Amino acid sequence: MKKLTELKKVVSNPYAYVRKYKKQSGKKVVGYFCSYAPEELIWAAGALPLRMFGTSENIHLADTHLQSYCCSLVRGILEEALANRLDFLDGVVFPHTCDSFQRLSDIWRLNITGQFHIDVVLPVKLDTPSAKRYLYDVLEKFRKDLGDALGVKITDKMLAKSIKTYNKIRRLIATLYELRSKNPQILSGADFHAIIKAAMIMDRDYFLEALSEIVGQLKKAKPAKATGGAKRLVISGSVCSHPDIYDIIENSGGVVVGDDLCTGYRYFEGIMDEKKPPLKAITKRYLDRIICPAKHFQLKERGENLIRTVKKSKADGVVFLLLKFCDPHAFDYPYIKEMLEAKKIPCLLLDMEAELPPVGQLQTRFETFVQIL
Repeated sequence: MKKLTELKKVVSNPYAYVRKYKKQSGKKVVGYFCSYAPEELIWAAGALPLRMFGTSENIHLADTHLQSYCCSLVRGILEEALANRLDFLDGVVFPHTCDSFQRLSDIWRLNITGQFHIDVVLPVKLDTPSAKRYLYDVLEKFRKDLGDALGVKITDKMLAKSIKTYNKIRRLIATLYELRSKNPQILSGADFHAIIKAAMIMDRDYFLEALSEIVGQLKKAKPAKATGGAKRLVISGSVCSHPDIYDIIENSGGVVVGDDLCTGYRYFEGIMDEKKPPLKAITKRYLDRIICPAKHFQLKERGENLIRTVKKSKADGVVFLLLKFCDPHAFDYPYIKEMLEAKKIPCLLLDMEAELPPVGQLQTRFETFVQIL
C-alpha cells in the first residue's frame, strides 16, 4: 500500500517531515506532550499539532536539569530541546499531567527561547460537576491564549470544522482496531504502530485521506491466514515508542489485538457531538474519554476499562509496558493486577526505557509468557 509506505517514511524521520511541511505550507508548528492536549483547538487555529516522543539517544544535557530518577521520556524530550533539535517549533503546550511533565514545563520556560509557552491546567479529579465547568473555562482561556500567540481568532466555525476532521480520524482508527482485532494478520503490529504514530505528526487533513484509503483497502483484503496458536495480547502503559515490541511479540508466538496506551487507543477514544457548541463538545470528550493514571475518575475505572478491552478483543493476556520511574502507572499497577487476577487474566510486567532492552532478553520473557497462556 503506497499510503502506508508514505506514513512509515514520515514516522521514521518525523522532524524532517515537519521541517519540509512547515516550509511548504507556511503553517506554524505547536509541540504538545500528552494525549490530554486539546489539539482540536491547535488544528482549528491553522497550526500543526506535533506530539513529542523524546529520543532514545544518549542523554547528557538534560541531566544537568533533571534528576536521574525522572522518566526517560521527559529527559529525552528536554534533551532534544536543549540540543536545538526542536528549533522548528513555534510554540509548546503543556497540559497539567504528571509531576515530571509539570517540572519540565518550568525548566522549558526558563531555558528554551524563541517559542510561545502555554500551560493548560486541566482538572485532576474528573467525576465532579465542578470539573466540567472548570475544564470548559480552561479550554476557553486556552482558545484565547493560543489565538493571541498565533495571531488568529479561533471561531466556533473553525472549531466545528476541526471537530469533524478529528471525529472522522477517530472513527477510522476505531475501524482499524476492529479489523486488526478480528484478523491480526492483515496488518503487522509495526505497520499498525506507524499508522497510529503518524496521526500525531502529519497534516491532519492529509492523514485523514491516507487513513481512509488504507482502511478501505484493508476492508477489501481477503482474510489473511491465521498464525497457528498465536496468543492474543493487550498491551497497557503510557507511551510505546518501540515498534520493535510488536515484532518481538509476533516472533514469540503472540499477537497484539488491543491496547490501553496514551499513544494508542486512549488517544483516539471518544467521538465529539457535532450538534453541540464546539467547546462544550470538546469539554465532554476530554471528560468522558478513557482516563490515564494522572487523572482520577472513580477508584477502579482504569482496571475495569482494561478488563473490558481484554474481553472485547478476546485476548489471552495483558502485557504492561511500564516506563521506568513513571510514578502514576507504577501506583496503578498493583490494584489493576489484582483486578485482572480476580478475573483469571494473566499479565506480564516489563520495565521499559526510551532505549529498548536487549531483544534476546525480551523475546525470552515473551516466549515464556506465551507458553504459560
